[in-house]
Amino acid sequence: MAVQQQNKKTGTKNGFKTGESIVYPAHGVGQIVAIEEQEVAGHKLELFVIDFLKDKMRLKVPVAKANAVGMRKLAETDYVDRALKVVQGRARVKRTMWSRRAQEYDAKINSGDLIAIAEVVRDLYRAENQPEQSYSERQLYEAALDRMAREIAAVNKLSDTEAVRLIETNLKKSPKRVAKADAEVEGEEVEQEEAA
Repeated sequence: MAVQQQNKKTGTKNGFKTGESIVYPAHGVGQIVAIEEQEVAGHKLELFVIDFLKDKMRLKVPVAKANAVGMRKLAETDYVDRALKVVQGRARVKRTMWSRRAQEYDAKINSGDLIAIAEVVRDLYRAENQPEQSYSERQLYEAALDRMAREIAAVNKLSDTEAVRLIETNLKKSPKRVAKADAEVEGEEVEQEEAA
């Protein structure tokens, strides 16, 4: 198969432009560094060249397939606010086998949808007073948290660390988690009174 490198272009294609941060579902936030033309087996092909700096990876996506693979612009600030509201909600954990739930969580993480990723973060979050997570739960939680934090950081012009802190602050605002923590403290006081 003959691949011939041709000229690099700058500009706009399919609503995406060079220098713009985008979300690629399977890899998260990346930046379009160029739009180039290559000849593959006698056919000219236009490609987005996308760098994922944190992963030290470069991806080339055909311009014609960008929308089909789910590549999209960064979320708007109101959509980010909705995602942060989702993590404040009550965790919804299905009573199915872990392997099935893990597949569903993985599919949500790789969907590229910020709200779906926020649901995974919400459902797998464990406060200090809750039981420890299994290794695979922790891996999925960290993957979802990282994806969500990177997009929020890019949209709100924060560092990744500041974005993680913002998400964790919103996770702790959940009324259910706050009420549960208060109930546990009251429960300990009652047990101590009964023991006395």
